[in-house]
Amino acid sequence: MGRTSKIVTGGLLVCALAAISIPVGKEVVPGLFPLDPATAATIPAAQLLPTELSQVASVSALNPEAPIPDAAALSDQLGQALNYQGAGTVSVYVADALTGEELYTQDGWTARTPASNQKLLTAGAALAALGPQSRFTTRAMTGNSPHQIVLQAGGDVMLGRDDSKVDSVMGHAGIATLAKKTAESLADAPGPYTLTIDDSMFQGPTLNSNWATEDVLAGEIAPIYPMALFGARYVSGELTGPRPHDAPVEVAEAFAIALERAGVETEGIITRSTTPEGATELGAVQSATVDEQVQYMMQWSDNYVAEVLGRMVARKLGDPVTNDGAVAAVRKSVRNLGLPMDTIWTVDNSGLSLSNRISPAQLVEYLNILLKNPASSAGQELKGLPIAGLTGSLSDRYIQPPSWEAAGLVRAKTGTLNQVTALSGYVVNTDGRLLSFAMIGNGLTDGPGPLRTVFDNAATVLARS
Repeated sequence: MGRTSKIVTGGLLVCALAAISIPVGKEVVPGLFPLDPATAATIPAAQLLPTELSQVASVSALNPEAPIPDAAALSDQLGQALNYQGAGTVSVYVADALTGEELYTQDGWTARTPASNQKLLTAGAALAALGPQSRFTTRAMTGNSPHQIVLQAGGDVMLGRDDSKVDSVMGHAGIATLAKKTAESLADAPGPYTLTIDDSMFQGPTLNSNWATEDVLAGEIAPIYPMALFGARYVSGELTGPRPHDAPVEVAEAFAIALERAGVETEGIITRSTTPEGATELGAVQSATVDEQVQYMMQWSDNYVAEVLGRMVARKLGDPVTNDGAVAAVRKSVRNLGLPMDTIWTVDNSGLSLSNRISPAQLVEYLNILLKNPASSAGQELKGLPIAGLTGSLSDRYIQPPSWEAAGLVRAKTGTLNQVTALSGYVVNTDGRLLSFAMIGNGLTDGPGPLRTVFDNAATVLARS
């Protein structure tokens, strides 16, 4: 690890397995932390522990001649790992990613509620329709009167209160930076100014009627707008807890404070209207790329970002920028990627609704489309799949035996609702064969925890196969 090295991983997914940045701690890679100098002096140089991560010089392709696991033997092993005695249904499907050959199924063709595994479809649709490098722009515009500023939403719901942080996804575009740019444009025009919000980019109800009120109250989702701070959270990095009911107002209030600090007096009145025709731009800030937003959404299973990306897909494709329009647009984009949607039922783009239905076999079929062309725009979502025991929503899993044997090997999207758990992804097994899998449990009246452990153990079986 202390030297530049060549990694032979193989794969249909060279770009998905290359360039993985993994935060490490002493409990993960103790060798990355320097030894005491006195101790180091007694150890031969060749045996010294590395002090930094190595750079990947190249990644070899998977060997297509690597043996496919014996389906009968694999079925026996998975049958034991999937021995779940709790209430509910368990549906599992495993295939060889290169050939699509079915290696295991347990009710794998039955449509189930996928929870956040639904985000797999949303991510690919957003990347394909919008383009990985596209960005969303938040603007300050002139209004209908000389003393009015219009804060125009552009789809960025990861705005920060402070200056723009170009190396961050959350807060990549900062309201303080927008205020400073606006102040420069208004240097010769005395205030005070009134603020108006233009969030007319999205239409229709801000909440999906298919979402449970309890989930909204619990902060799993919030009213959807085309502008928000921190993914419609009060503080950056929060993943649970209360959310603002009116995210654009939160942005406008932060903008008013930033304008005052930049020397622009405001009247403290915030209204809503559309940007007048012929308005002049006073300042603008741009979001992180769609690719970066998708990686964040996949890593942390962010419902709000998923729903906003769905609406941006609808806008790009010319569909109504509403709940229903966003669902239709994502379905259209996924169908264009090659996944038939006739027997897949979706009513949102985050997977929060219990009414969504897709089978594990169909999720595997979708994953195989991406794995066969990981360099495509949609294929970029593979980079965002959490890594077992290391990143995102899998960072606190695969850290106990027996599943810890698959830590760092399994990459998968998680999914959790009160009575649902799901896990869909891929793993390169010990023979160098790329396997794709999807596991969904529904009706888990005892909660998702016990079956989640079962699924982790089953994925470990695949890694060892």
